[in-house]
Amino acid sequence: MESGSLQIVNIDLGEEEKRRENIAVCLGRMDACEKRKRRVPHEGERFECEVKKVKNEGRKHKAEDKDGFEVKHYKIGEVWVQVWCGTRMEVGKVDENHAESSTLDWRGRPSNPAKHGGIIPAAFLLGLQAFEIMAIAAVGNNLITYVTNDMHFPLSKAANVVTNFVGTIFLLALLGGFLSDSYLGSFWTMLIFGFLELSGFILLSVQAHVPQLKPAACNVLTDGEHCVEAKGFKALIFFVALYLVALGSGCVKPNMVAYGGDQFDQDNPKQLKKLSTYFNAAYFAFSLGELVSLTLLVWVQTHSGMDVGFGVSAAVMAMGLISLICGTLYYRNKPPQGSILTPIAQVLVAAILKRKLVRPSNPQMLYGSQNNTGLLLTDKFRFLDKACIRVQEGTNTKESAWRLCSVAQVEQVKILLSVIPIFSCTIVFNTILAQLQTFSVQQGRAMDTHLTKSFNIPPASLQSIPYILLIVLVPLYDTFFVPFARKFTGHESGISPLRRIGFGLFLATFSMVAAALMEKKRRDAAVNLNKTLSIFWITPQFLIFGLSEMFTAIGLLEFFYKQSLKGMQTFSTAITYCSYSFGFYLSTVLVSLVNKITSSSSTGGWLHYNNLNQDRLDLFYWLLAVLSFLNFLNYLFWSKHYSHAPSLLHAKEINPYIGQDNVP
Repeated sequence: MESGSLQIVNIDLGEEEKRRENIAVCLGRMDACEKRKRRVPHEGERFECEVKKVKNEGRKHKAEDKDGFEVKHYKIGEVWVQVWCGTRMEVGKVDENHAESSTLDWRGRPSNPAKHGGIIPAAFLLGLQAFEIMAIAAVGNNLITYVTNDMHFPLSKAANVVTNFVGTIFLLALLGGFLSDSYLGSFWTMLIFGFLELSGFILLSVQAHVPQLKPAACNVLTDGEHCVEAKGFKALIFFVALYLVALGSGCVKPNMVAYGGDQFDQDNPKQLKKLSTYFNAAYFAFSLGELVSLTLLVWVQTHSGMDVGFGVSAAVMAMGLISLICGTLYYRNKPPQGSILTPIAQVLVAAILKRKLVRPSNPQMLYGSQNNTGLLLTDKFRFLDKACIRVQEGTNTKESAWRLCSVAQVEQVKILLSVIPIFSCTIVFNTILAQLQTFSVQQGRAMDTHLTKSFNIPPASLQSIPYILLIVLVPLYDTFFVPFARKFTGHESGISPLRRIGFGLFLATFSMVAAALMEKKRRDAAVNLNKTLSIFWITPQFLIFGLSEMFTAIGLLEFFYKQSLKGMQTFSTAITYCSYSFGFYLSTVLVSLVNKITSSSSTGGWLHYNNLNQDRLDLFYWLLAVLSFLNFLNYLFWSKHYSHAPSLLHAKEINPYIGQDNVP
């Protein structure tokens, strides 16, 4: 292809107008395309000139710009013609240094790296992330107050409502990841479920505002026996609204992070460095949203009413959706790959059906071993290799995709199984997070909360300490630490995601050590000296955990995105959110087990009483510190034996048999 060549698309204007059309084409060549001819087109890129007959609308001779194409209107005699001239990427001919055939623009055409992707669209997604977490956290942090005071649920039932709500959000992240990678794509998944989340906020606000939609007002502290619990239609409205929010938030969360990562070309070393910066920025946006929620939005709910608070959450969510929509023209979109779970299921089924067969000693005999896929056969999980053994002889025979899989498919499943231990090691980390949101807040209530004589610090506001620290440290980490570490490690992120996760897990242990020491000091002062310590004594445990979260949480997101199966980045990112659910569930189990094991006939367990001066919360914290350190050692073992596969994202063969009943 000659540089600067034009492909002329002739549109039949009629024989009598052919001469006029040719004149217009020449004008288009000279005027509209002249500046584009001054540079050499990239490989796979072509200059294109298209002429269309248009109605006479009195348009003047002027140039416009539409989606990268310069458009001019000319009047040739009595005929108006429209000349489009610009550059297109030819499908199937793509230069890896300049464009990706696997990503599309908003019109479904191959994306142009000069226009699509990069910092600008990622910034719009960061806006969505900050606004969405503001909205959902404001509801979650104060939901138990609304459920008890307005819905009049008993405290135990109200607590279950809140925990079920939070747990459902994180578990539904798997659904959002599955729908995005398989059928809808990230943009449409976020847009559809974002509006569902917005409708839930609006419905909550309407119910909180309209007296007929909730039980009669009463004081649960003084008139608790006479307060009527919300039932029937009123309870139905509440739960429909609440779980619309949960469904929307759960499906939006994993897509925000993964879609932002899709805006960077990992084949480009410069953009690969920016990808790590993006994950840091994503957690910065998350921390900023949490901080605003824990301070400003919760204050609005407390002083202006829950109806106003829910309304503010709806307005904030609407701002997030506006931010998402504003970046539409700039996004790089990865088309969905079809069912992402089918290839995995095919490998497992085929391996089970052929479990009695002997794996050939020569790996070249396995089906698909000769293909240039970017994935090499490994010795891990060798039983899965049996899925690649041919049973039928001959080149013309066909075998079901559920009985014969390629080496590439098998290796993808191996990698998925390999990351499970890494994921499981973060569950204890989130169990520690659960303590900071529950027992540590109770610690604060048992301490002197006065900042001045007239101003008290709400104990729940202690949860904002890690986010304040993250807002300060994340930019410093990316600006100073990453370039400094890169000089020694040569890694584009400064340190690898695995090392980053490990350092965070190590620091989390000291968060519980600090919590145990401070609780022992607080309890001794209260019981032996009848003295109340200042609430500032327990800030170290929040500060240390905030530092550990900067390493572990961000590192985990980066790790799962980079090491995920191609076409499964969103689903893999969603798995990280399940760690939150499992961590909170493990906390519940630990509290019950500790109380049962440490109780006796004469005394209750460590956490049996509602009075921290009688409980032994310090011992429970020491137990968590030990578990956290053992978890860190366990992580060292698995991370040492984990073989990451960066080529996975670029493998040419993902599942060539999706949608086919048989394989040759």
